[in-house]
Amino acid sequence: MGMFDEDASLIIRGLSLTWDKIDEDSYIRKIPALRELEHLQFSKAMTIFVGENGSGKSTLLEAMAVNYGFNPEGGTRNYQFSTYDSYSPLWNGIRLTKGISSTKYGYFLRAESFYNVATAEEAYSREDPLGRRQHFHERSHGESFLQLVQTGFCKRGLYLLDEPEAALSPQRQLTLLMELHRCVEEGSQIIMVTHSPILLGFPDAEILSFDGDGIHSISYEETESYQITRMFLDHKEQVLQRLIFSKDEELDTEDMEVMEDRKP
Repeated sequence: MGMFDEDASLIIRGLSLTWDKIDEDSYIRKIPALRELEHLQFSKAMTIFVGENGSGKSTLLEAMAVNYGFNPEGGTRNYQFSTYDSYSPLWNGIRLTKGISSTKYGYFLRAESFYNVATAEEAYSREDPLGRRQHFHERSHGESFLQLVQTGFCKRGLYLLDEPEAALSPQRQLTLLMELHRCVEEGSQIIMVTHSPILLGFPDAEILSFDGDGIHSISYEETESYQITRMFLDHKEQVLQRLIFSKDEELDTEDMEVMEDRKP
């Protein structure tokens, strides 16, 4: 399946949410993007969740991962380690709609708990009958993160990635984008949470915004990650003046429009 094909035979075609299985007092019901969610469809091999911190995007991705059978802290469906059970109850109310395609391989990769996953990977590799030992802790965080993607992500897999840019420099984010492109070209499906304007630029991705009430599709140029980064690069001195000397806590797209109007 090529990356530009809209294929109905995705591994996960969508999800539905049964609110009866979520406690009335659960914080999940207070998240604006999620509280009215009943159904969500996926149409692309690459789907990206985007939104402000606390908007519910990582919460939904984690719930999907746990519901599918992935270890909550990351890894494959065969991983059985836990250092701290903190995942939300949302997974219990989710029903995933499977596509025609199926896969025996997948990975849930989240930057915040990658150290624990790397430790588990090294331990499991000691039992590899072919002697393929992994040594993630001998590399930097970013190097080991990329190594796992480059050596562990197989054809026709399902990959759920939570803010992978946290481990990577801008240059390595470009490398990751290239590796994810390879995965999609080889028939994989990827659902990713990111703030990175580099990763958000993945060709032909469907970008779903969690800002505001409900979840809706937006273009790359409509994402705040793109707009705020562009504003800073185009108007660095003005942005710093506002932030440091005027003590503004936030800048938004209206600020960018004002700065564009004042541009020589």
